[in-house]
Amino acid sequence: MFGIYLKRELGRRKKAALVVALGLALGIALVITVNSVSAGMTQAQDKVLRSLYGLGTDMTVTKARTAPTANSSQGPRFEFDASSEEDEEQSSDRVMTQGGQALKSSLVTKVAGQKGVAAAVGALTLNVTKVDGSFTQGKAQSDSGQSQGQGGPGGGQGGGGTAAPQVQGGGAAFDVNSYSVAGVDVTNQDLGPLATSEITSGTTFTAAQADAAVAVVSASYAKENSYKAGSTLTISGTKYKVIGIATPDSGESATDVYLPLKQAQTLADAAGQVTTIYVKATDSQQIDTVKATIQKNISGTTVTTSADLAETVSGSLSTASDLATSVGKWLSIAVLAAAFLVAALLTSSAVSRRVREFGTLKALGWPSRRVTRQVVGESMVNGLLGGALGIALGLAAAYTVTAISPKLTAQLGSAGGGGGMGGGPGGGPGRQSAGSTLEIALSAPVSVTTIALAVGLAVAGGLVAGAMGGWRASRMRPADALRSVS
Repeated sequence: MFGIYLKRELGRRKKAALVVALGLALGIALVITVNSVSAGMTQAQDKVLRSLYGLGTDMTVTKARTAPTANSSQGPRFEFDASSEEDEEQSSDRVMTQGGQALKSSLVTKVAGQKGVAAAVGALTLNVTKVDGSFTQGKAQSDSGQSQGQGGPGGGQGGGGTAAPQVQGGGAAFDVNSYSVAGVDVTNQDLGPLATSEITSGTTFTAAQADAAVAVVSASYAKENSYKAGSTLTISGTKYKVIGIATPDSGESATDVYLPLKQAQTLADAAGQVTTIYVKATDSQQIDTVKATIQKNISGTTVTTSADLAETVSGSLSTASDLATSVGKWLSIAVLAAAFLVAALLTSSAVSRRVREFGTLKALGWPSRRVTRQVVGESMVNGLLGGALGIALGLAAAYTVTAISPKLTAQLGSAGGGGGMGGGPGGGPGRQSAGSTLEIALSAPVSVTTIALAVGLAVAGGLVAGAMGGWRASRMRPADALRSVS
């Protein structure tokens, strides 16, 4: 009886039922869309942090550089042979540590021994500036245009002219190329600069290559300079065999060249030193506690966590994330509340127009609870129908966002201290001080939890509407039906 009457009444009031269902559907669809976009924002931020921070890395330990003294020279110095043969190619490399002040390698062991630390590895960040080119000597010529010999600006006078000869032509043409190098602890590559990259060609380092003249280069740097596995890379006169090409998990690689840590220390004349210590905690929920422990027991260092780094991310990704978190969620709550209120008012209004019907049913012996159950049952069906439509609309919106994949930019500033933290020289202790920009494609993943939330909202909407309408229907008396008869 309940089902038959329910089906007949919903069939008689298709338009009213559709209006209620659509109102709930719009609210539920907006909730799904906002939740899925927020989840996409979180994933995008995780990609940004991971590209700089290192998969599995919970924090980094660095040390701020001391201010240079008045008599110290911090600029690069290059030396060339001016007496070389004309047009002879010359080259000079300047290798400098980058990021924070150098730390003793013994600190890596000390950090690893702190309570709450699962593992710690050191890395050395370098910047190599390569200058290569050639000199061309000028020629001294008299006013008559006849060559009087070769020489520099102080060349002597020719024998045939009264005026001093002038040097014409000559000069120098040099190219400057700067790239980043990371010294990697080859015994633990799951933590540190290489943790965010995958070897897509060749092989990675082995434990036996701790001091071997081998290198892994990033995919972008390899493409730019036509490197491949088996090629030779020369830095400061040392030839390194390229054994692998590393492709980052997301974004662009912040490091161009990876070397075994001992080789990088030799290049920079920094034996037994590192610039960054990458730390993995035993419990991800105790990162702040571990940070405080390291700072307390190892003075003078700066410990930076992923939360600290997240505060330095700006750009359209940060702006969109803030909008999705604040405006989007509050807007979805407001729309959903309005949809619930409209559904309740429409249901209550429908009950008011059914005075004769419910009064007659009560006169025939229907108790108030049965009338209430009938109204609640109709509202629940409307709510479930609205939930189904809302889920369909929400999934369509999320799929559209994923298909379009709008590009968001993340500008990364310094996290303070010794240059911040990161997955390599470009993203953390290297270029972090100057900032860098990553481009991330936004997606809108829909989780099972979001679908369950939508179903719950549909049921809740039906119950709210049914409760108001049922309460009003239960208060009707058979006499009300008789008074409505004309």
